[in-house]
This record gives sequence, C-alpha cells and structure tokens, in this order.
Amino acid sequence: MASVAALYTPEVLALATGLADVPLDASLSLRASARSATCGSSVELGLALDPRGRIERVGIRAHSCAIGQAAAAIFAGAAVGKDLAGIAAAIEDIEAWLADRAAMPDWPGFAPIVPARNFPGRHGAIVLAWRAALEALSTTGIPG
Repeated sequence: MASVAALYTPEVLALATGLADVPLDASLSLRASARSATCGSSVELGLALDPRGRIERVGIRAHSCAIGQAAAAIFAGAAVGKDLAGIAAAIEDIEAWLADRAAMPDWPGFAPIVPARNFPGRHGAIVLAWRAALEALSTTGIPG
C-alpha cells in the first residue's frame, strides 16, 4: 500500500488552500452540488456561462480532504471555456484513469493528484467538481 504521506505534497496542499481564490458567491446563480458516497466529501459549485453555454466563471465551496480540495482547484483552474460535452468527456476520462483503464486525463494541472489513484477511498472526492459542473450544465438546456 502506498504511503498516505505521498498524497499530501506541498503542491497538493497549495492547491487545496488556493481554492479560496474561487469563492462561491451569490452572483453565480447556476448551482449544483455533488457528494461522494465513499468518503462523504462534498462540493457545492456555482457557474456563470457565456451566451454559448461555456463556463465563464466558477465558484466552489468544498467540504473535503485536501485531495478533494486540490482536485476542485484543478477543475476551477481549467474549467473556463468548457461546455457540457467537455465536462462529460473529462469525467469519462478521469473515471477510466481512476479504474486503471486509461492514461492520465488530459486536463491541465492534473499531475499533482496522480498519486491519489493508488487510494480508492479518495476517488470519489477527486471527481466531485466535475460531477457538480455536469449537473449544473445539464439543467441549462444548452446542448454541449
């Protein structure tokens, strides 16, 4: 079993604390949340979209371990410009990677949480921001 210390690197902890730079505020009216059944972590997410249905701004409130918070910060760091189809594809890629069926997802900034793949208990926390975004974008009626 891999060491838990390998998970909580200075880079992961910096990402987790950097989530404060993307606060959830009232101006982000497109909302959704996601909860991990495996660990109880949760994320509440707010989005603002451009006229084409692409993410323009993100706000996140995470109640999660540092890995879940870092993953949410990674999501926020590259979510602008993505649409429903892009988020759905990213979730598929991440889940396939977590199940060891695919290469590392092609999402900018993902590398710091790569060691978490060896900890199945963290998998649910990793995908929370993408799941919440997918739910929020699915309610708009704007095709991806």
